[in-house]
Amino acid sequence: MPTVVALVPMRHHSQRVPGKNYRLLAGKPLYQHIIETLLRVPEITTILVDTDSEPVIQGLAQNFPQVQVILRPEHLRAPEIPMNEILAYDTAHLEAEFYLQTHSTNPLLQAETLSKAIGKFLSVYPAFDSMFSVTRLQTRLWDALTRPLNHNPAILLQTQDLPPVYEENSCFYLFTRAGLLARRNRLGERPLMFEIPRLEAVDIDEEADFEIADLLMRRRLGVV
Repeated sequence: MPTVVALVPMRHHSQRVPGKNYRLLAGKPLYQHIIETLLRVPEITTILVDTDSEPVIQGLAQNFPQVQVILRPEHLRAPEIPMNEILAYDTAHLEAEFYLQTHSTNPLLQAETLSKAIGKFLSVYPAFDSMFSVTRLQTRLWDALTRPLNHNPAILLQTQDLPPVYEENSCFYLFTRAGLLARRNRLGERPLMFEIPRLEAVDIDEEADFEIADLLMRRRLGVV
């Protein structure tokens, strides 16, 4: 079985949702949800968290000692640092055939989805050299100049009959270190999209996203 390391970058500071990585969601710190999910994925051999957050470091040491933690260096902590540079740093610390990167801000992502994605990717590699998760959109899209992007306004098709387009939802990426370093990008020359359900793809970027994720997680867990 190939080695697959899960990478979970977590900055201490968050600009739009303060303290979100360790803020309680459905009764647990946000980061714990994705860690618990990754631990249920049999294809993942090691989980590596990159962080500069003391609450996250302490919580992982106490509750998830099997998770490896590396301290993010000062020069990679600014919010404008590209994620690909952080991943180049992380992959240098733990050798693996493949890397799966995800975020604590995707708490609704399910272990079964990740397992299927890894299996699919391994079955088509190296014809496809990387994979990323997407959400299907079948709605009428327009650009800022009021130009239709995916439909003809003169032909009013039902939205379910529109050709689908896909949103990169940032839930996960699969890649190799060689590909990452060659292009300085987690997406290779021949990436494969992997569609996941919309409710599973909730990404916490703003306060409203946190509230939505909390409600959905409470419903899933049966927590009042």
